[in-house]
Amino acid sequence: MKRVWVRYCACFALLAALLAVLLVWNVCAGSVDFTWVEIASALFRPAGEGIIWGIRLPRVLAAAILGGALAVSGFLLQTFFANPIAGPFVLGISSGAKLTVALLMIFLLSRGTAAGSMTLIAGAFVGSMLSMGFILLLSRRTKQMSMLVICGVMIGYICSAVTDFAVTFADDSNIINLHNWSLGSFSGTSWDNVRIMSWVVFVSLGLTFLLSKPIGAYQMGEVYAQNMGVNIRRFRIELILLSSILSACVTAFAGPISFVGIAAPHLMKGLFRTAKPIVMIPACFLGGAAFCLFCDLIARTAFAPTDMSISSVTAVFGAPIVICLMVSRKGGRMKEEL
Repeated sequence: MKRVWVRYCACFALLAALLAVLLVWNVCAGSVDFTWVEIASALFRPAGEGIIWGIRLPRVLAAAILGGALAVSGFLLQTFFANPIAGPFVLGISSGAKLTVALLMIFLLSRGTAAGSMTLIAGAFVGSMLSMGFILLLSRRTKQMSMLVICGVMIGYICSAVTDFAVTFADDSNIINLHNWSLGSFSGTSWDNVRIMSWVVFVSLGLTFLLSKPIGAYQMGEVYAQNMGVNIRRFRIELILLSSILSACVTAFAGPISFVGIAAPHLMKGLFRTAKPIVMIPACFLGGAAFCLFCDLIARTAFAPTDMSISSVTAVFGAPIVICLMVSRKGGRMKEEL
């Protein structure tokens, strides 16, 4: 038992060190490079001045916070559906949030009104819940998780098609804003955005952590969880709401981001060699934050000063992880059959 907790502490220390290095590296690197001395001196200047305070720091903090939120949301969905490739992007939840936010932005911008942060989060939450509700209805008709995932992918395609259709008939000025947002990016993040997303994400994260014991029981099966005194119906609602809020917050501020919600939880499970929620929830947050910071660093610097879509970079690194996962599970099943 002691060795297990020593490994946990060592893994958390490794993640914290990696996160710190990536935070500093992201602030230093870009179209304009800064030295450590320049960054240290800039941190003592009044907020809002210069590239570091006004542009780099808000973007870096947003990538860390939203990346962690997306990973925790993926972990909750994988637990809920008992499916290793369940995630906000694969199940069409992010696409549903993208659709409602796009329609909301078009409606408000056409009337000369800018959408506030809480308005975007609320709109994204509605879209997430609509997609999630449709998936839950399908889950009653079919018990095959593969079919459920395929249905989620189809929902994502439908929502993306409707979004593209709406953007086609939007004003030119609206199209520019929607196009940049729909590709997925942390650019243009302000300190006000960081404050709001911090409140939403960390409150949701705290509530998720309080559910560690019921989640652990639910992982053992519904019957076991009921015997442990877990109210399954209320627990499912709480799990759905928390995962939807986290994914909606990400979509509202950064647009749809792929594969982080799938890849990060599996990387953390492999690193910590456990699926215990009390360990995995903070681990997924740190791992998702580091994963998004690394991908955002590549998106900003690979073809600087041009920014790449963050979803393009996360797909390059996240998709192979999902493929390896599916192949390893297939191989394990074949061995069991033999």
